[in-house]
Amino acid sequence: MHAMPSSIGRRDFLAATVLGTAGALLPAASTLAAAAASSPSSDDGSIRPFHYRATDEEVEDLKRRIKATKWPDRETVNDTTQGVNLTTMQKLADYWANQHDWRRGETTLMSYPNFMTTIDGLGIHFIHVKSKHPDALPVIVTHGWPGSIIEQLKIIGPLTDPTAYGGTAADAFDVVIPSLPGYGFSGKPTRPGWDVVHIAQAWAELMNRLGYKRYVAQGGDWGNAITEVMALQQPVGLLAIHTNMSATLPEAIRNALPAGPAPAGLSADEQYAWRQLSDFYVNGLGYAIEMRNRPQTLYGLADSPTGLAAWILDHDIQSYKLIARVFDGAQEGLTRDDILDNVTLYWLTNTAISSARLYWEVRNGKGGFFDPRGVPLPTGVSAFAEEIYQAPESWARAAYPNLVFYRRHDKGTHFAAWEQPQALAQDMRDTFRSVRTA
Repeated sequence: MHAMPSSIGRRDFLAATVLGTAGALLPAASTLAAAAASSPSSDDGSIRPFHYRATDEEVEDLKRRIKATKWPDRETVNDTTQGVNLTTMQKLADYWANQHDWRRGETTLMSYPNFMTTIDGLGIHFIHVKSKHPDALPVIVTHGWPGSIIEQLKIIGPLTDPTAYGGTAADAFDVVIPSLPGYGFSGKPTRPGWDVVHIAQAWAELMNRLGYKRYVAQGGDWGNAITEVMALQQPVGLLAIHTNMSATLPEAIRNALPAGPAPAGLSADEQYAWRQLSDFYVNGLGYAIEMRNRPQTLYGLADSPTGLAAWILDHDIQSYKLIARVFDGAQEGLTRDDILDNVTLYWLTNTAISSARLYWEVRNGKGGFFDPRGVPLPTGVSAFAEEIYQAPESWARAAYPNLVFYRRHDKGTHFAAWEQPQALAQDMRDTFRSVRTA
């Protein structure tokens, strides 16, 4: 085993690891062209209705595998420093095997208009809900990992029917929610090339196929990276973007990560963001490192539903703590069924490995996921308190030259659309109001 790299080397390694990288988001045009050229030429531009129902045998096999889990020993500490606690996972497994009803979640998911189209040889699944209000503004909303289209279902109502949720008809949206390649019901790439740039271009093609000449975009996690790259590509019709996991790190902060010391002169908000970032870079990157380097090695996620659930729960410490509270019986923005609907979708579609490969696609980048990209379009930022880091307004204003909206929230984790849908929907209304009549 090689010795641990120097602190500078470790810092650069971590910066290049976190969820993708700025350099990897913008590969050479020839690379993208080659990938597209190698894809099957099956695109016909058609949009087809989509329906899904898992077989009874698949659901029964899932329950059987959960009940047959081979449990490890309990952690040797009374905290979360060794990972997802045994008691949390046993409570989750008990509910999943004996009380969770996938048919309920499946029925809800399929109650929305689901569609499939083929772009660059790959099937792209999406939900498309049109507002009843005239002149609704189209928005494409992108999830991340370990999320899915299930993550955004709660914002469909507030966005498409704002008058029923405290808004006005003038704030209505038509909502498009695609599944990322390799996630959910979208196709699984069989060759490299479906990176963030490629996905961003595919989303612009999707909106064009739907006939939208003016639209906006929103995302968090991978969804933020894809949305920001769309804004850099500036496809015809894209007016503005909104993010709930912004990329705002000043150079002094990037240089001081992972363990500091923190730069001098930070405000209280900036110090809070620094502490969150430092903890995540030091303690929270294990999943991203493995999926970036060796996603195919994670066979256990495709073989054990309990192993898959534990891996998904360990995304970031604040979301994990919220989920642990939920399985202890607490009332939070997420429910046990919310959490298990999402994990079950990963399991039934066998997308644990195919989704992880998105990290591998961006492994050769030279910057950090949270590095500012100089987005030229009007941008709105929602900063939730328990996100991986709560972006201070000072950093957001420096990072986005055309910042039109910023709001700091005292509650909310990484999964804003899922956990705080009303707050996120209101932020989107406020962000995009200025471009509706532009």
